[in-house]
Amino acid sequence: MKRLLLEEKSVEEKAKKHPCYSYDAHHKYARLHLPVAPQCNISCNYCSRKFDCVNESRPGVTSEILMPGKALDRFKMVRDQLPNLSVVGIAGPGDALANWDKTKRTLELIREEDKEVTFCLSTNGLLLPELAEEIVRLEVHHVTVTVNCIHPAIGASIYKSIHYGGQLYSGIEGARILIRNQIEGIKKLAEKGVLVKVNTVMIQGVNDHHIPDVVKKVKELGAFTSNIMPLIPVQGSVFEDLPPTSAKRIAEMRKECGEHLQQMMHCKQCRADAIGMLGNDCSDQFIKGRKKCSCRQEAG
Repeated sequence: MKRLLLEEKSVEEKAKKHPCYSYDAHHKYARLHLPVAPQCNISCNYCSRKFDCVNESRPGVTSEILMPGKALDRFKMVRDQLPNLSVVGIAGPGDALANWDKTKRTLELIREEDKEVTFCLSTNGLLLPELAEEIVRLEVHHVTVTVNCIHPAIGASIYKSIHYGGQLYSGIEGARILIRNQIEGIKKLAEKGVLVKVNTVMIQGVNDHHIPDVVKKVKELGAFTSNIMPLIPVQGSVFEDLPPTSAKRIAEMRKECGEHLQQMMHCKQCRADAIGMLGNDCSDQFIKGRKKCSCRQEAG
């Protein structure tokens, strides 16, 4: 019993200052997303990373790509001006693990500068099995994995292709590899004490009926929380003409899935260069030129 209580306290301590993992924390603590990871190793039918505009607040969007040294500079600048900064995350605009050298170096530089800051990564999970040990060694205690399905036939409708082991896979074959690695990776991280948040994009007519199965599975694997997000139809993506998921359907699905695993209710689907509190982003104070709308080439 004593050991169990210690483990529960450890989980509570890890979550209490992370605004995405704790509802209370998002009223108190700020986060910094460092856009050092431009490349992505999967192609999702709901994703396009070609545009940056002040009005675009969604994953995969950033005003610039930072090298690790510049990311350290931004961390120090933000830390000095935001005393409630508690979390440094790498959430793209591609995949944190597909750019592992840059992601790893960024975390190492910041840890040399600050021993207390909390690290967070977001990933599609394709490379989790092979990098889980390094993630733990780098003291990353929070990892978000986007899992949209656990059946390859559904995945074939969501993912156009994946790049893995030097090969390009598509359809059911590609989805099967991705799902297998997500399952193995989440299990490895959870067993090492990492708090895993699972993001799921709810796509009407594609995976909406299947989401409770996803949540039950990741709960079994040891996930800490689930975050069901609405589809944002993006110009230039395969799913650009699909309807956005309604707030009502999201609320209903969160309520249903909350019976199996705690739900994140306050997600803002943040940019890859977000700064500040979830409900009060202050990136414009730190990023030059942010207020200018622009169209740029896809980063990777």
